[in-house]
Order: sequence, then C-alpha cells, then structure tokens
Amino acid sequence: MEREPYAGLATTFDTVAELYERVRPRYPAALFDDLALSAGPAPGARVLEIGAGTGQATRGLLERGWSVVALEPGRELAAVARRVLAGRGDVEVVVSPFEAWEPRDREPFDLVLAATSWHWLDQRTAFSRAADLLRPGGSLAIVATEHVAPPDGDDFFRVVERVYDEVGMGDGKGGPVPPEEVPAPDVAAMAGSGRFGQPIVHRYVTSREHTAEEYLALLSTYSGHIAATPQQRATLFAGIRELIAARPRGTVRKHELNLLQVARRTR
Repeated sequence: MEREPYAGLATTFDTVAELYERVRPRYPAALFDDLALSAGPAPGARVLEIGAGTGQATRGLLERGWSVVALEPGRELAAVARRVLAGRGDVEVVVSPFEAWEPRDREPFDLVLAATSWHWLDQRTAFSRAADLLRPGGSLAIVATEHVAPPDGDDFFRVVERVYDEVGMGDGKGGPVPPEEVPAPDVAAMAGSGRFGQPIVHRYVTSREHTAEEYLALLSTYSGHIAATPQQRATLFAGIRELIAARPRGTVRKHELNLLQVARRTR
C-alpha cells in the first residue's frame, strides 16, 4: 500500500521545529557546486524545493542567487524557515504538501529539489508532477541521506544496537553499512518514469562529533524516536547516555552520506 502524503511519521517533525533548526546538519557546499554544474541553472533561476524543513538546503540554493519557492507542509517548521531565511535572498515559504500545491502562475521552474524528503511523497505521482512543473530541459534533483560507517568509523553505532533491541526499536541490520554499499535509491525510478533522462549521481560523506546531549538532541528530531513511547525513549536515551559517558572522550562521531541524483526532464 502506498503511503499517504504528509501523514503518520511525516508529521512528527513539526512538533520539534525549533530543535530541528538548531541541531539538524546543513548540506555540504560541494553538493550545491555539483547541483549547479549538473542542473545548469543560472543566477536568478527559479527553483521549487519540496519539504524544506527549516531551510537546511534552502540556504545553499539562495547562496547561488536562485529564486526559491520552498514548500513545507508543517506549519511550525515553515514559521521557523521564514524567520531564519529572512534577508537571505528571494524565497517564498509556502505551507503545503507537494501533492496539494498549485502554483499561482504557469511559469515553469528550472529546478525541482527534494532534499531528504522525496521518500515521504506519493510515489505514484511524484515524478510526473515534478516533470509537469519543470520547463523542458529543467532538472529534478533528489538528495537522500543515510547514516554510514566507513572503515575508520566509530564502532559506537554497532555497540548501541543492543540498546535499541532491548527497547523494541532495533531494525535487525546490526548498524550502519559502509558508504560504498549504499545504492542510489531513486536512479531506476527516475529513469523508468518516462519523464526524465538517466540521472547523474554524486556522493558526499561528512562527519560530526557529538557529546551525549548533542547526540540525544539530534535523535529527538528523528521521526522514529519522536514516535516512540515515552518509556521507550527514556530507556533508550539513558542507555545511550551511559555508553557515551563511558568513552574516553565522552563523544561519538557520526558519518552521513548525502546522495545527490540529478536528471533532466525529457521533452
């Protein structure tokens, strides 16, 4: 069964909008360099961003001089985005799911971007709707984000799996995999939609070191952790805090992979 757009776990982020803005990482600058090269929009180009959150990717778009319409279905997230993006460039933040939004004019976009939001959309219509909003030759860019474990990565994330298992939140995967083992999830679907050419794929691995409290704050913005029962969350966070406190530096280093997939609309 297809997921209904902006329902269930997709709505959880709006309950932690201020924390989301404070702790969620930004996207690497190289991603926007490659986006400009792959998609080719010039300064002043029109961009439609899907699921903007509080503007984690929007900042990079505006720094390129692009004009952005940022769709965000969460009212609280959109309110924070309007505040933090004010004065940064030509941006309009609209409270709406992608599936329900109707543009005020018929002027097409040069680029449609979904940064870590595409998987929440109605996959039955997402590609065709994005294509319809683009000019001929315009581009669709999808960013997927995955927690990964490079060879020199932190083994904390393997050890902590037992705590997740104990509270019934384990996923059975045994921890994150190396970045090279993560497939680009939307390549086949983009090319197979009949509306886009073969995507170009770029990969970026970044890392951040967190204290226990910083890491728990980050986890508090993840949909599965927000939706957990208070007892699950309290037990899980206590276990994580204890494991980190026992480490020599009292920190963990988390690696993330950003996958950028860009394809041009076919004529």
